[in-house]
Amino acid sequence: MSHEEDTATVAGIVDPAAFADLIAGYCLEVEPHQQVTVRSTTLAAPLLLELQRAILQREGWPLLRVELPGQTRGYYEHAADWQLDDFPQLTLTEAKKLDATVAIQAPDDVHALQGLDPQKLMRARRARGPVSEATMKKRWCTSLWPTASLAAGAGMSLTEFATFVRGALFLDRPAGPVAAWNELGHFQDQLIRRVAPASEIRIEAPGTDLRLKVKGRGWVNSDGKRNMPSGEVFTGPHERSATGHIRFDVPSSPAGVEVSGVELEFRDGEVVKARADVGDAYLQQALATDDGARRLGELGIGTNFGINRPVGVILFDEKIGGTVHCALGRSYDETGGKNRSALHWDLICDLRGGGRLTADGEVFQENGKFVL
Repeated sequence: MSHEEDTATVAGIVDPAAFADLIAGYCLEVEPHQQVTVRSTTLAAPLLLELQRAILQREGWPLLRVELPGQTRGYYEHAADWQLDDFPQLTLTEAKKLDATVAIQAPDDVHALQGLDPQKLMRARRARGPVSEATMKKRWCTSLWPTASLAAGAGMSLTEFATFVRGALFLDRPAGPVAAWNELGHFQDQLIRRVAPASEIRIEAPGTDLRLKVKGRGWVNSDGKRNMPSGEVFTGPHERSATGHIRFDVPSSPAGVEVSGVELEFRDGEVVKARADVGDAYLQQALATDDGARRLGELGIGTNFGINRPVGVILFDEKIGGTVHCALGRSYDETGGKNRSALHWDLICDLRGGGRLTADGEVFQENGKFVL
């Protein structure tokens, strides 16, 4: 099918108007006169046009930033060294002045950056750290519009993948998506009350035994306000606390580069050994991004049982109920985490086949099921 036919297929399943209202109203809570940047590709046109409508109806200013197919790869192929190690100052000015931003993943080719030198990607990420930090201080949301490439990566037809995405967003719920997200948020409140008093979280699974100190750190109820879909609670572990080893058995494709079978060993909070079955060069470059890249900035626990299988998209896979993820690099300020890095890479460990989580020695999840 052509891109136009694909777009029509998706829009017939994932209602772009309802999706846009969910983002503008529930996720971003757009207010009059706010300036909201909307970033995606041309493939998400139905959603982008509805987001423009939804933001205008809330009396905000929509600022569409639309990427062309092949644009990102072309940038890395042609950028000079100094352009990789710097950024246009206008992007930082915009990041500081905007009130909110939404990024919609809608790739034409999920493997568009495959074969590029990973060092180029890390250099650009490191250079643009100030832009990322400025953006993170404002209201933000990340979501996804189904594309043929994403569907192929998930091993589904486009119709199947669009239906999967609609369910993950709770757009198919009879009472409406907002009621469903509020219900999940209530469950996550219960989970936080269970783990918040703990000093140590231990992750155990085949190839994994990792201990993290979390005393005094805040836990965040991620109920769709930032990531859509969401379904996790997360915190920022003490930067020097990670001890032990962990195997991340869910493949990850940051920047379209396939990485799988990541194994990390930690001592005093720092990665001392690292390998990957696939994508090891990318892993090693990521760890060399900066001083904070070898420490954990986040521990997250997936709670969304409506997402029951990996689809090759971190945004979805890290939310799978019965999984846990650890992010190398930057902490989120609201958790009390202090790790600073241009990197934030979520790596996912599936606990549903023989893993468990304990808080100060007491089991609160086993084989992917919570014990509250």
